[in-house]
Amino acid sequence: MHELYAILREITGYIYPNEVELHWGILIVVYPYITGLVAGAFILASLVKVFNVKEVQPTYRLSLLTALAFLIVAPMPLLAHLGHPERAYEIFLTPNRKSAMAMFGFVYAWYLMAVLLLEIWFDYRGDLIRLSQKEHGLKKWLHRIILLFSTDTSEESLKFDKKAVKFITVLGIPSAFLLHGYVGFIFGSVKANPWWSSVLMPIVFLFSAIVSGIALLLLIYMVTTLMRWKPIDMKCLDKLASFLFYMMIIDFSLEALDFLHRIYESEESIKILSQLVSSKLFVSLVVIQLLLGMILPLVALAATKLFPIPDELRRHIYFISALLVEVGIFTTRWNVVIGGQLFSKSFRGLTAYKMTLLGIEGLLMAIVLLLLPFLILYLLTLIFPPWPEAYETPAEAEATT
Repeated sequence: MHELYAILREITGYIYPNEVELHWGILIVVYPYITGLVAGAFILASLVKVFNVKEVQPTYRLSLLTALAFLIVAPMPLLAHLGHPERAYEIFLTPNRKSAMAMFGFVYAWYLMAVLLLEIWFDYRGDLIRLSQKEHGLKKWLHRIILLFSTDTSEESLKFDKKAVKFITVLGIPSAFLLHGYVGFIFGSVKANPWWSSVLMPIVFLFSAIVSGIALLLLIYMVTTLMRWKPIDMKCLDKLASFLFYMMIIDFSLEALDFLHRIYESEESIKILSQLVSSKLFVSLVVIQLLLGMILPLVALAATKLFPIPDELRRHIYFISALLVEVGIFTTRWNVVIGGQLFSKSFRGLTAYKMTLLGIEGLLMAIVLLLLPFLILYLLTLIFPPWPEAYETPAEAEATT
């Protein structure tokens, strides 16, 4: 009751009674953010196998495992938000082909089973066979079961593995686009909400997903490399930063185009939307999303391209820029999901959102869901080591030291 009174005090203008409390909270913000990281990480992995960008080879396997870790967690915010999550399996038994949300279950299953798991299996097969031959105990049997007891490491079978990986990656690119593009499609198709209703919404969601995925892999690559006491490959880091910079320019241009289009149309909702941006969303949209999450990283990354900056300083710039980008993209999701519910359908008033700390829809639950993929990623790296040195023989390891 206290929270309700706190919301009522922050309401401005006139709203309908059923608009006092928001139906979608922090978990629905977390959901598109995590799915975006999945799509972005996989797109980065495709640069190696499809577009032959050799500089980012050190991040290829790490990208696949990151995509898998976040994909495992992707449906959890939705399941936690549902009143009866145990009924989720029914979308497979009684599919509604006209529901974009229901179709997510099939897109998710396709992307997990037919794309990510198969690509990881074919890419790791040869290395895991060699690794299992020098292992003992539980880990040896775990790898043998994952390999389906495959032991063929002939040249012909390894060539087939490479062809299969490339084919699956090509198949996975449109699948990744579909996985996250449909999230923007759901919001963009809500005609009654002028904050969401835009044909550019799926495209903006998709490119911001690519931006967030590249930024995340840049951070993970730097942290894991330093934790292993290995030198950071500056060619790889520079290439990642370049792709991040170019994708940010495209994403910024699309968001600016969408904003200018809304202003040019000047529909009846423009007045309440301008009040929304100048009051309720000023800090999250203008300060955090635009200035800190977009313009500042763009300027910093542009400086690394225009001026000769030492490697050490460049690494710090890349790290801080990627962190700011992640904060900016998360705030983007917040502004879309929460911002789209803050104004009344009467276009005459604004409500407020009060986030609780505890509970299934609280901040603590959201933090757990955001940290869980990193725990899963750590466990995946123990089963599928993405580091080249994990598969070296003692003689090869001695030669490289």
